[in-house]
Amino acid sequence: MLGTRVVVDVTKAVWRKASRSNDQGGLCVELASLPGTVAVRDSKDPEGPMLLVSREAFRAFAVSLKK
Repeated sequence: MLGTRVVVDVTKAVWRKASRSNDQGGLCVELASLPGTVAVRDSKDPEGPMLLVSREAFRAFAVSLKK
């Protein structure tokens, strides 16, 4: 719905690093599962911006990556 703002509390999110991430300074993605939402952030910048997507949208994204 356009114009609707949804507030998601990420302060208690439990972040996990993606299995393909490494400590070599490369691609470091972390995910957090929240009610109805998946949060995505750069582990090198945990206080920086994050992407919030619906579970359905994230599931479709993950399926498309596996093709």
